[in-house]
Amino acid sequence: MKNRILIVLLILLLSFTGFSQTSNEYSISFDKAEQHEAQITAVFSNLENKVLQLRMSRTSPGRYAVHEFAKNVYNVKALDSKGNTLSVTRSDPHQWNIGSHDGTVKVTYTLFGNRGDGTYSQIDETHAHLNIPATFMYALDYEHRPIKVKFDVRKDLKWKVATQLKKLDNNTFYAPNLDYFMDSPTEISNHSVRSFIVRNGEKDLKINFALHHNGTEAELDTYFEKVKKVVLEQQKVFGELPDYDFGEYTFLACYIPNASGDGMEHRNSTIVTSTRSLAEGGMERNIGTVSHEFFHCWNVERIRPQTLEPFDYTEANMSGELWFAEGFTSYYTNLILCRAGLITEKKYVEGLSGGLNYVWNSPARKYFTPIEMSYQAPFVDAARSVDPVNRENTFISYYTYGSVLGLALDLSLRDLDGNKNLDDFMKLLWKTYGRNEIPYTVRDLQNVLTTYAGATFATDFFSNYIFESKMPAYKTLLASVGVDFNQSNQNELDLGVHIGNFKISSNPIEGGPAYNAGLALGDELISLDDMVINAETKDATYFGQFQPNQTVKLIYNRFGKQRETQFTFKASNDYSTKLQEKVSKKVKENREQWLRTN
Repeated sequence: MKNRILIVLLILLLSFTGFSQTSNEYSISFDKAEQHEAQITAVFSNLENKVLQLRMSRTSPGRYAVHEFAKNVYNVKALDSKGNTLSVTRSDPHQWNIGSHDGTVKVTYTLFGNRGDGTYSQIDETHAHLNIPATFMYALDYEHRPIKVKFDVRKDLKWKVATQLKKLDNNTFYAPNLDYFMDSPTEISNHSVRSFIVRNGEKDLKINFALHHNGTEAELDTYFEKVKKVVLEQQKVFGELPDYDFGEYTFLACYIPNASGDGMEHRNSTIVTSTRSLAEGGMERNIGTVSHEFFHCWNVERIRPQTLEPFDYTEANMSGELWFAEGFTSYYTNLILCRAGLITEKKYVEGLSGGLNYVWNSPARKYFTPIEMSYQAPFVDAARSVDPVNRENTFISYYTYGSVLGLALDLSLRDLDGNKNLDDFMKLLWKTYGRNEIPYTVRDLQNVLTTYAGATFATDFFSNYIFESKMPAYKTLLASVGVDFNQSNQNELDLGVHIGNFKISSNPIEGGPAYNAGLALGDELISLDDMVINAETKDATYFGQFQPNQTVKLIYNRFGKQRETQFTFKASNDYSTKLQEKVSKKVKENREQWLRTN
């Protein structure tokens, strides 16, 4: 990362001093947007290699799995500088080879794109929503070159361009090299933009919010005030904003019915998409994605795992630090909303129980540590597979696992002498690694925690909860800030499996009632305790007849044959998190310092 940034700065310096360097140049048009097609032209000149090797990326910055973008590219043609047709051959599914050129190759191709999220591209009459790796071929051995791209916008649709790329003129934009280009999603639509200036040390930085939606300008104004609160509250955590490369950060938001819900961080921008309009719940529900993705401009974009540097466009990118990069970011997502006054203390605290129960009750902890859960990202990060998997028993999302560990570390630090807290640990990590963009390892995280809180504390935390899968003492930790953590639903049943219309719809959880009874995905329940299930039977009413620890005869159907087993109900293991109404002065102060709502 550090070398890459030095190259960026060098290129910028040379460009401002009049130095001319060969650029790879692209243009893209959308005449057949209704067919979800874009026409792309790329010109590569002053070529040194006899054979130009062009590739479509298999991955995308911010994603960890393989996504095979080449599948949507067709009608590939190539010409030399005189207009002569060049032969195009394929060496693998992702690469096109062009030889016998005269030092210049002009390539044209058609791209199909119809998924509007943070990974893919979507082209239709409403917008051209472009994730760069899903859209543009790149030239091997010429990744260091500057890139210019012209977007031929649909004037009839009142389209305009929003992107972190540097604007030149006439809808032409600039990236200093391939890495920056690949990391620069672009929204082309009839969108609206709101901006504000944030003082950052001795600089003024501009925060832009570009929104493509079907709502009103007044709704955008209201929502933008929430966005501003998130930005300013997160700035407090680190003490400063990053020094954005061109002095700006841009949210690229699409809240339209044809989008797919997502959020994807980038160096100086983020994609946030949702099918929810601001008028239909998006005002409250979409702001969480804004909070999560903006926090990434520190944590993962600049406080960056060494395992993601350099980013590999040809293979899945595996990192053992996602419990921190994604998980700690998830911890701050709603905490920031609470501190900013966008959700209540009650809603924030009660919302903690979902993640805590998921991690606390999962059998997956006996198989994988948080680091090893992070290694699973190439298989779960919007990855595609057709064979069944056993994620119910073997996987905990590194987002959630890391989030509850972030909560534990924050409250554990606050329990030490010296007014310590996770915010100040993040500041120290930012100053040590993020600000100067020095990639870190897991051991580096432990070393910074040692510097901040002492060797004993850091060793205990990492040994027990990162390198092993033990659970922190949440009941004690939460009590220190006036939050109850209790099993309050023990009269409710835990079946240990998802059941829909009396059919087993998930793998049974190890050790749960369905697992112990020998049930499996796809089994159909016929009767429990000789009470037959029919078309009118309702799940809640039917299971409400039974009690925890009650054992009944279960008749079920598997592969067309009727079977019998014994089924013993269990009480729910779930915990709830609730604010204590009456707390001591000390506990109240602890809570106020944690939530910073005083």
